[in-house]
Amino acid sequence: MTFCPRIAITVGDPAGIGPEIAHKAASDPRVLEVCEPIVFETPSVGIAPGVLSGDAGRVAYDTIVRAVTAATEGQVDAIATAPVNKEAFRLAGLPWNGHTDLLAHLTGTSRVAMMFHSDKLCVVLATIHIPLAEVPRALTRALLEETIRLTAKELPGFGIPSPRLAVAGLNPHAGEHGLFGNEEQQAMSPAIRSCRDAGIDVSGPFPGDTVFLRASRGEFDVVIACYHDQGLIPVKLLAFGEAVNVTLGLPIVRTSVDHGTAFDIAGRNLADPSSMVAAVRLAARLARGRARG
Repeated sequence: MTFCPRIAITVGDPAGIGPEIAHKAASDPRVLEVCEPIVFETPSVGIAPGVLSGDAGRVAYDTIVRAVTAATEGQVDAIATAPVNKEAFRLAGLPWNGHTDLLAHLTGTSRVAMMFHSDKLCVVLATIHIPLAEVPRALTRALLEETIRLTAKELPGFGIPSPRLAVAGLNPHAGEHGLFGNEEQQAMSPAIRSCRDAGIDVSGPFPGDTVFLRASRGEFDVVIACYHDQGLIPVKLLAFGEAVNVTLGLPIVRTSVDHGTAFDIAGRNLADPSSMVAAVRLAARLARGRARG
């Protein structure tokens, strides 16, 4: 009998579009043909659509915890999450910036990475939700080595047995040999050399204004970006609504949408579930791969 994975779909922040896209995706024929979707939501009486609140943040958190518990106990085979609101988490007194670090905490995972996966371009972020001014200090050789190694380890699960990785430079022209910054010389190049010596097919750092184009044309399987917007701008330009956020390094499969809570259209039945559909379908694909493995 063909394995049909059970996919938990969490509704995210109940004041956003998460409940709408979760239910739309769960009934979509493209989802039903590949898995058994199960919507996870927590009663949210008194929470108004489009209104930021700590109550909504707490409800979103409680739902995620239940879904992670179900996944770790084998009740579901993967999780696909609708978006949460980081400010609502803060108002709820929660210390996490969003799904990625919360999921790492809940599963006891020391190192995770955020990847955006699409047929047109795949990007992994070396740093995520930190101020831009803090990126150069955070972008250490150790961090880059960990990110490269984790990416190379995880990509075979996406059907890429021998992944080709490229690293985007931090500075204009990837520093131009120190003329426009020395992060490439001091941290990035040594990390890349170390990983290459370990047998990983990784190259760079390449100028950020061309490396994503090269990857979109098939030269690389994934680009490791230095910071949030450097990686997400090209992904969303090429594949908004089709890209899927995947957390690498977790003991469970977790995917998510490529957009936020969209409070401006919440409760109006206007939300497009395309990214949620893509997230669930990829979760099902990854769950089947793990079951075979």
